[in-house]
Amino acid sequence: MKVLVAPLNWGLGHATRCIPIINDLLKEGHEVVIGGDGESLELLRSEFSTLWCRYIPSFKIRYSKSDTQVFAMLRCLPSIVRNSIKEHREIKRIVKDLEIDKVISDNRFGLYGSGVHSIYITHQIMIKMPKGLKWLEPLAYRIHRHIIEKFDECLVPDYENPDDSLAGDLNHKYPLPVNARFIGPLSRFTYLKPFVQPKKCDVLAILSGVEPQRTMFENSIKERFSSENLNIVIAKKYRATELLPYILGADKIICRSGYTSVMDMHLLGVSDKVEWSATPGQTEQEYLLQIVNS
Repeated sequence: MKVLVAPLNWGLGHATRCIPIINDLLKEGHEVVIGGDGESLELLRSEFSTLWCRYIPSFKIRYSKSDTQVFAMLRCLPSIVRNSIKEHREIKRIVKDLEIDKVISDNRFGLYGSGVHSIYITHQIMIKMPKGLKWLEPLAYRIHRHIIEKFDECLVPDYENPDDSLAGDLNHKYPLPVNARFIGPLSRFTYLKPFVQPKKCDVLAILSGVEPQRTMFENSIKERFSSENLNIVIAKKYRATELLPYILGADKIICRSGYTSVMDMHLLGVSDKVEWSATPGQTEQEYLLQIVNS
């Protein structure tokens, strides 16, 4: 088959967890086309330099410098809706132009109804709302579920047993959509671990997320360790083969509590040396921070 894999360009997590999916498709003999934009597309292009890429623009998002992202998200909401409608209108043409047999969307709402089998990937069936808006969570869940069930299939990268779940309420609090199933955690590093030699460093800081919070996170790390004589590696844009040796060899890892990072560190067995940090006001990461620290 010819498969279009298109992750959301919102940080790098959606793209990096598509890497094992793309590897599996290639091993099975399928042809893969990567769809996307921005840093997400750049990262996948660097990992799979021989694959053809199709530019599919997504909405622009920029976080606030404050400890709440409510107003930042409200500003972006019209853009999210417009882009999803545009994606949905264009996917049939994209499928026809590229002769696609299957579409795999990681959290891109509009890539369904293309005339071919469509798959949606998400770990976040419910949407965590900030304090004061918790009453909206059931409504947000129903809206997201309605979107999910427009796809032929939904894959949830987590454990089915709630006691083992990495995402907790995000995919276990409410009933799964009728087309959803758990597939277990995903990590781009699982293929590489047996072949990688650790590289020693005192501190590995992995930068991720949306500006300006990503740069603020970087500056806080530099300031924190400025007076210490330590071997510190700050990873910004990184290929899996470049980053994994430092993950395995670092004495301490500092990173955001994004779900893809949680899966990576869990599957690599290094969660015990991670200092997690949530993006201020990012409710999903703040919730996951409670889980990993519990």
